[in-house]
Amino acid sequence: MADVLVARPEFIKQGEDSATFGVVEKPISNWERIFNRSDVRKALIILALAAIWQTYAVIVNNDLLFPRLTDTLKALYEGVVKGVLLQRAWFTLKILLQGYAAGVALAGLMTIIAISSKVGTDLLETLTGMFNPLPAMALFPLALLWFGLGSGSLIFILIHSVLWPVALNTHSGFKSVSNTLRMVGRNYGLTGMRYVSLILIPAAFPSILTGMKIGWAFAWRTLIAAELAFGVTSSSGGGLGWFIFENKNMLEIAAVFAGLVTVILIGLFMENVVFRNIELRTVRKWGMQN
Repeated sequence: MADVLVARPEFIKQGEDSATFGVVEKPISNWERIFNRSDVRKALIILALAAIWQTYAVIVNNDLLFPRLTDTLKALYEGVVKGVLLQRAWFTLKILLQGYAAGVALAGLMTIIAISSKVGTDLLETLTGMFNPLPAMALFPLALLWFGLGSGSLIFILIHSVLWPVALNTHSGFKSVSNTLRMVGRNYGLTGMRYVSLILIPAAFPSILTGMKIGWAFAWRTLIAAELAFGVTSSSGGGLGWFIFENKNMLEIAAVFAGLVTVILIGLFMENVVFRNIELRTVRKWGMQN
């Protein structure tokens, strides 16, 4: 017996007044609006760490072991007012920027060679496997023999610190570029440096930026360690590392901590101002990161 088709009854639902829905969107309070800002949260974390520092120093009550935050800030203020701390910081930054720029440029050149041929890729992988695990400070005695007691030896080890992480991250970013983007570039007739600059670099920029951040951190730590270990270079008065070393020998521990705080402040500035603005104007603007 054939199935009998039965018409489905129609249901008509009347619309409801939006006033009966209640609260559709919860309003955000002023505190929530302020706390949602990343810079405010970071400032609160720094204030909490400062309070912990001051409390612990008061408990220890030994300025030679752990000075109070107030004493450290006083030493920092005196170093800035007298100009000594700013002069040492500027000397360190000049050397750092020279070595960092040279390292990034060499890393870019090596990466371009690596993506041009299989031999270039093998060369980059071999060199990074050999030299990336090698600590920069292990090369400093050789740098002193080759370049003397001056800025040249510091720049040499800074290039070593920056070159390999930037090259590795850049090469990894280039390899992760999708085939679709590559074919788009080829279809537009892009070759050589135009293909690299217009297709590969924008697509791989998150990895490149990560490598630049890592390279900056490695270079910063290497330079401070070199100044701590080997002191004054050439005829100058040395940098931040030497400032820390000098005050340690004179048992000016508050000034030692002031030097360390200066290193931290410069690091925070680079991370939250320089690299942050680069990130906002590139990968965030392009929708490549949340």
